[in-house]
Amino acid sequence: MEFLLHGRLHATIYEIDSLHGSEGGRSGFFGKILANVEETIGVGKGEPELYATIDLENARVGRTRKITNEPNNPKWHESFHIYCGHMAKHVIFTVKDDNPIGATLIGRAYIPVEDIFHGEEVDRWVEILDTEKKPIDGGSKIHVKLQYFGVEKDKNWNRGIKSVKFPGVPYTFFSQRRGCKVSLYQDAHIPGNFVPKIPLAGGKHYETSRCWEDIFDAITNAKHLIYITGWSVYAEISLVRDSRRPKEGGDVTIGEILKKKASEGVKVILLVWDDRTSVDLLKQDGLMATHDEETENFFKGTDVNCVLCPRNPDDGGSIVQNLQVSTMFTHHQKIVVVDSEMPGGSSRTRSRRIVSFVGGLDLCDGRYDTPFHSLFRTLDTAHHDDFHQPNFTGAAITKGGPREPWHDIHCRLEGAIAWDVLYNFEQRWNRQGGKDILVKIRDLDDIIIPPSPVLFSEDHDSWNVQLFRSIDGGAAAAFPDSPEAAAEAGLVSGKDNIIDRSIQDAYIHAIRRAKDFIYIENQYFLGSSFAWSADGIKPEEINALHLIPKELSLKIVSKIKAGERFTVYVVVPMWPEGIPESGSVQAILDWQRRTMEMMYKDVIKALREKGLEEEDPRDYLTFFCLGNREVKKDGEYEPTEKPEPDSDYIRAQEARRFMIYVHTKMMIVDDEYIIIGSANINQRSMDGARDSEIAMGGYQPYHLSVRQPARGQIHGFRMSLWYEHLGMLDETFLDPSCQECVKKVNRVADKYWDLYSSESLEHDLPGHLLRYPIGIASQGDITELPGCECFPDTKARILGTISDYMPPILTT
Repeated sequence: MEFLLHGRLHATIYEIDSLHGSEGGRSGFFGKILANVEETIGVGKGEPELYATIDLENARVGRTRKITNEPNNPKWHESFHIYCGHMAKHVIFTVKDDNPIGATLIGRAYIPVEDIFHGEEVDRWVEILDTEKKPIDGGSKIHVKLQYFGVEKDKNWNRGIKSVKFPGVPYTFFSQRRGCKVSLYQDAHIPGNFVPKIPLAGGKHYETSRCWEDIFDAITNAKHLIYITGWSVYAEISLVRDSRRPKEGGDVTIGEILKKKASEGVKVILLVWDDRTSVDLLKQDGLMATHDEETENFFKGTDVNCVLCPRNPDDGGSIVQNLQVSTMFTHHQKIVVVDSEMPGGSSRTRSRRIVSFVGGLDLCDGRYDTPFHSLFRTLDTAHHDDFHQPNFTGAAITKGGPREPWHDIHCRLEGAIAWDVLYNFEQRWNRQGGKDILVKIRDLDDIIIPPSPVLFSEDHDSWNVQLFRSIDGGAAAAFPDSPEAAAEAGLVSGKDNIIDRSIQDAYIHAIRRAKDFIYIENQYFLGSSFAWSADGIKPEEINALHLIPKELSLKIVSKIKAGERFTVYVVVPMWPEGIPESGSVQAILDWQRRTMEMMYKDVIKALREKGLEEEDPRDYLTFFCLGNREVKKDGEYEPTEKPEPDSDYIRAQEARRFMIYVHTKMMIVDDEYIIIGSANINQRSMDGARDSEIAMGGYQPYHLSVRQPARGQIHGFRMSLWYEHLGMLDETFLDPSCQECVKKVNRVADKYWDLYSSESLEHDLPGHLLRYPIGIASQGDITELPGCECFPDTKARILGTISDYMPPILTT
C-alpha cells in the first residue's frame, strides 16, 4: 500500500555483489550491450559506466556518481540526506550503464515503504530485478541502507527558531554566520517618507534603505575590488534618478563609473551570463534580452575585466528532451562584492572590510522603480531613457505607456556572511573566468580585515545569516572530490558533477519550522510535479520535482489536522514576462495552475476530513498578483506615435492599466526568518544543475517569535511591503495567521481586482494587490473566474495551455 513519506530519508548505496559470471566484463550482460554499442556507433571497446538512482515511485530523489573501472563489483559507498514529501509504495534503486547512446537499464531493486515507515534502519542486500520483476542473470544483489525520519520526529518541526542557539540549516556548504548586519530593500528605490511609522520592538521604528543608492555608494567608494555577477548587466543605465535626492556623480552611467574605478587601480571584474548560447525558442517569445554582447563591447580595451560565461551545467554535453542542455540554462546570481570603509566611516583608519549585495535585482534596464510603480507618469523623467515593455510586440517610448513596472527585493550583507558571497564569486571565477586576476586578499591583510562580526552578540540589531546556492561543479571550482566530504557539505552527485542545491533545502527547512504563517513573493510558482494530476500530461515526464509547493500544502494540512490556524500568502506576477499569448508563457501558466490545483486539493481534502467543508480554502492558501491603473493627468508625457490598432498594447494604453512585474524571490516565515535571493520557485532555480543561483537566509536572534510575536526588521519589512501593495496598514496585519487578517487581505484584493478589471476608471487604483484571477471548485480544481478567461486587454488564457512543441525542461 501507499504511504506518505514526509520527512527525511537517509540512504546509503554501498555496492553490487557481482554483476555476471565471467571475468573481464566482456561476456554476458555487458558483452551484449558493449558489442551492440560498438557495432552501432563504431566506438572502441567501451568500459561500463555504472551508476544507481533512488526513486520514490516516479520521483527521482538521488543518484550516485559513475563508476568506470569495476564492471563486476561496483562500489559507490555514497550517502544521501533526502527531503521527502511523496506518496510511495516502494523505494526503488535503479542500476544503469551510461554509454554514448544513452543509459542502458541493468535492473531495479525494491524496498517496500512499510519496511521503513516506522523509523527502523533497514540494511540489506536486495535482489536486482529486470523489467518483468524477475532476477537478472547471475542473481545480482545491491547492498543498501535506509532510515526514515518523519517530520514529527524533527525537533524543529512547527517550533520556529526556538533560541539563539539555532545552528542554521544542516548539511550545507556554507555554515551560519553570527554578528552580521543586513539591510533589506524593497524595489530599486524608495522616495523619502514613503512608509508610515511601523513600530518595532524596543520603541524603535522601521527604517527603509535604498538599494541602488547604496550600490552606487559602495561602488563609488571601493578602493581595491568590485566584483559583479549578473544574468544581465547593462552599462548604459544610471543608478541615481531621484531629483529630490541628488548625489555627486549620480548622473553618470554605471559603465562609466566602473571604467573610472578600474582606471584608478580598483580591480573591477564582471561575470555576465553569455546569452549568445540561449535558446531561440525562448527569445522569440520575448523572454531574453540581456545586452551581453553590448556590455562586453563597451568594456573592450578598458581596465574593466568583463567575461561572458555560458552555463555549462552538470549534464552539459547531453541532449535532454531533444535540446542541448548547455544552451538552456542561465547564470542567474545577482551579486555585488566590494571593499568598504569600516562601520562608522572613520577616516582615521586604513582598514577596509568586505560588503556584499544579494537578491533579485540585476544592474540593467527596466529594473529602476519605486513603490508607486507608475505606468505613465515617469515617462518623461526616470523612465524616459529606460522604457521597458517586453510584453507587447514593438513597444517603444515613442508610442507611449504603459511601461512594465518592476517590483523586486534585494539585500546588503555585512560581516562574515559577506565573505561567503566573495568566496562564491572566487569559486565561479576560478571555474569560468580564465585569467588569474582576482585580488589576493591575503596580500592585503594589513588593510582588509578578516571575516569578523560587525555587531556584538548582545546588540539587538545583529543577525545570524547563512548563504545558500543552486550551482554545480561546472560553474564553481573547489568542490570536495570524495563522496563522504561532499555528503557532509550537503552536496549531491549529478551526472558528471557535484551539485549544491542548498536553496531548496533552506526553503524546505524553513517551511517545516513554520508555526503561524508564511508570506512568499516570487516570479514563478510551480513544482512538485510528481503530485500533479495526470490530465493531459504524464506527470513523471515533467521532472519539476522540487518539493516547495508540496511542503507548503503538507504544512497547511498538518495544521488543519491539529486544529490550528495557518495561512500561506503567495504573490506572483500576472504572467511571466513575455508575450502573454506565446507558447512558453502559456506553458508556464499551465504548470502554475497544476501546482495550485495540487495544493488546493490537499487543503480541501483536509478540511473535509476535519468536518470543515464550509471553510474557504483561501483562508489557508491564497494567491495574488500586482497591477496598477492610473487616470490621465495634465502635463503627462505625450507620445508622438500610436500602438498598432487592435493590439494588446493599444487596449492597455486606452484602459490605462498593466501588471506590476513581480520579480522578487523572497519568503518570510512567522516574521522571524527571511530568505532573499535570485532563485525562483521553479525547477530551473531549485534543481542545482540548471540555473546558477544564490540566496541568503537570516534572522535576528533578539527578535524571535518565541513568547510574543517577532517585531524586528523582518516584521517591519513585511509591513512595509504590505503598505506598498495594499496602500494602507491595518491592525489585523500584525497577525497574518489569524482568519480576520487573511479575510481582510482577500477582501481588499478582490475589490482591487474588480477595479483593475472593470470597464471604467474614475480614480487611480488605491493599492496594487490583486486577487490572482482564478476560482477554486469544490474539489480543488482551478477554474476561470466568471467573465475572466483571459487577462484584461489580452487574448492570453489565465489558466495557460499545454505546449505541443516546447519541452517541459525549458518552461519548468
